[in-house]
Amino acid sequence: MAEQALDRSQFRFFHRLRVRWAEVDLQKIVFNPHYLMYVDTALGDYWRALALPYEPSLKAMGGDLYVRKSTLEFHASAEYDDLLDVALRCARIGNSSLQLVSGIFRDEQLLVGAELVYVFADPVAKRALPVPAVLRDLLLGYEAGQSVVQTRIGSWGELQNQIKALRPSDGQDEGALHCVLSNALGEPVASARLLETAQPRPDALAVARLLRGSGWEDVAAQALLAGGAN
Repeated sequence: MAEQALDRSQFRFFHRLRVRWAEVDLQKIVFNPHYLMYVDTALGDYWRALALPYEPSLKAMGGDLYVRKSTLEFHASAEYDDLLDVALRCARIGNSSLQLVSGIFRDEQLLVGAELVYVFADPVAKRALPVPAVLRDLLLGYEAGQSVVQTRIGSWGELQNQIKALRPSDGQDEGALHCVLSNALGEPVASARLLETAQPRPDALAVARLLRGSGWEDVAAQALLAGGAN
């Protein structure tokens, strides 16, 4: 664990959850193994924030991630119905490993700190591989506050192939202005269109199935209204 005390200002990413009754033990506090589950749940949303569907993206990069180390440091306990923010960041990237640091907060109070070390490896041979450059650059860029998507705005003729990967076409697509977001692997992740009406408003919002709930379709709509200033 990092020696420096964790606080919310050190994180860009937060996943919010509420403590369920089944997660509380006889002491009426969260049973300690559940904190690792909270971090793992947040990690799924962290990948969605990177605009990367976890399993197919790692497969496309030729490997998978395996936990080598997980550490929890307890400061205080969460109780039933507490609203928690699980913060997560990539703190270090080695040759074949990623160090992730997490803080579980109730308001501003740090309840639990966590460190997880993953190794990028060949899923068949179970042999460590170098972290792919595209993943390294993406993680470093995200933690530095950069955008993780590419934005394209254009006509149906220009963008139809990417849009059809996200949704079926309809009779209003021709003549409309469209926006497509693509991730670091060049895959379309969300789209929106703008019809020529008296009060233009983005519609036909679509997002890749494995990224649903991440809000990328709203980002596409906002970029469309802003004329692609992204």
